Amino acid sequence: MSLPRVVLAGPQAGALLAALHAEAFPPGERWDAAAMEVLLAMPGTFAGVARCGVEEAGAEVPGGFVIGRVAADEAEILTLAVREGARRQGLGHALLAWLRTEAASHGARRLFLEVSAGNAAARALYRAAGFAEAGRRRAYYADGSDAFVLAAALDDPER
Repeated sequence: MSLPRVVLAGPQAGALLAALHAEAFPPGERWDAAAMEVLLAMPGTFAGVARCGVEEAGAEVPGGFVIGRVAADEAEILTLAVREGARRQGLGHALLAWLRTEAASHGARRLFLEVSAGNAAARALYRAAGFAEAGRRRAYYADGSDAFVLAAALDDPER
């Protein structure tokens, strides 16, 4: 199975990314277009949008996105979202693979992220991609759930 296509998105994609984020996250955790635009304008920050192959009005529908940031030799995933109707189609894997390549091309050697202890699907995705627990932040999210801090090396292009 080939991975879905991921394309680079800039600050002008803020409204699209905010709409996708709203479909994937609960109301208290959604980022608006202005926040996306500010974030994407920051040095070292980049985003990729995955196309899920479904067409609406003759155009591929964006199914998800990832935003990452590189500082020195470390990178972090700031957010990764896949719309509900596009899940279980390889978009999460495609977004992770794209971000790993992009981060490595900017000099990153390790990749970090935070994920809710209650998000079993995301934790399984990250585990399959070679991430391991590096820490835990108690009551990190608005709902009181803990965040696992996960890390992966970027020296393995297959992951």
